[in-house]
Amino acid sequence: MNRSRTRLGLRRLGIAAVGAVAFVGVAAGPAAAHAEVTASDPRALAENVTLSFTSEAESETAGIAELRVVLPKGIAPDALTLKDAPKEWKLTATADGYTIGGPALATGTDAEYSVTVRQLPDEKSLAFKTLETYGDGKVSRWIEVPTAGEKVDNPAPVLELKAAAPGAKPIASGPSPTPSAAVPSALPSNASPSAPVASAGARAAGDEEAGSGTGAVVGAVAAVLLLAAAGAFWWMRRGRGRA
Repeated sequence: MNRSRTRLGLRRLGIAAVGAVAFVGVAAGPAAAHAEVTASDPRALAENVTLSFTSEAESETAGIAELRVVLPKGIAPDALTLKDAPKEWKLTATADGYTIGGPALATGTDAEYSVTVRQLPDEKSLAFKTLETYGDGKVSRWIEVPTAGEKVDNPAPVLELKAAAPGAKPIASGPSPTPSAAVPSALPSNASPSAPVASAGARAAGDEEAGSGTGAVVGAVAAVLLLAAAGAFWWMRRGRGRA
C-alpha cells in the first residue's frame, strides 16, 4: 500500500514538473521569432558584399508587407542596390536607410531578400534595426541592440565582421540620395523621416517592460507548481516512514 502511494506521488511530481516546464515554454513561444542578416564576405572594408536578410513571420492572420531598415553608421542609403526580393517588392531609399515591400506575403511566409553593398565599413559589428509591417497593420520592431552580452526581447539583426584584408582601404563615397528618395512613402510629407524610429523605440521599451513582467509571472507560477509537487512527495514519504 505504502509502495503504491510512493509511486503515485512520484508520478504526480513528474506531471507537475513537466506541466510547469510546458507552461513556461508556451508563454515564451512568441519571442522565438526574429530577424537575421548574413554576408557573402563578412569582413571590414570588403567590397561588393551581398547582405541576405530574413524576417520570420510571426502573425497567424496576415503576411509581411513591408520592412523598414535603419542602416548602421558607415553604410549610406545610396551605397546599396537590391539583388533579390519577393515578387513585385521594391526598395526605396530613406534618409537613414530604406524600405522594401510590396504585396503582402502569404500568412506564415518569412520575408527573405538580399542587397549588394558597395563596401562595408571598418567596424567590428553592424546592427540593422528593422520594423516589420504586416498586411493587417501589425508592426514588429526588431530594434534593440544588446550590449555586454545582455539578452534583449527584440534584438536587431547584427552582423559580426572579421578584420579587414591586408591593404584594404575605404573607397570614395557616392552622392547623397535625393530628397524625394529620402522620405519613406509611409510617412506624411511634413513628417520627420526619423520619427517612426524614435516612436518605435519608445514602444519597444514598453513591450520590453511588458515582456519582463510576463516572464516574472511565469517564473513564479512554475516555482509554485514545483514546490507544491515536492511538498506532496515529502508528505507521502513521511507517511510511509511512520507506517
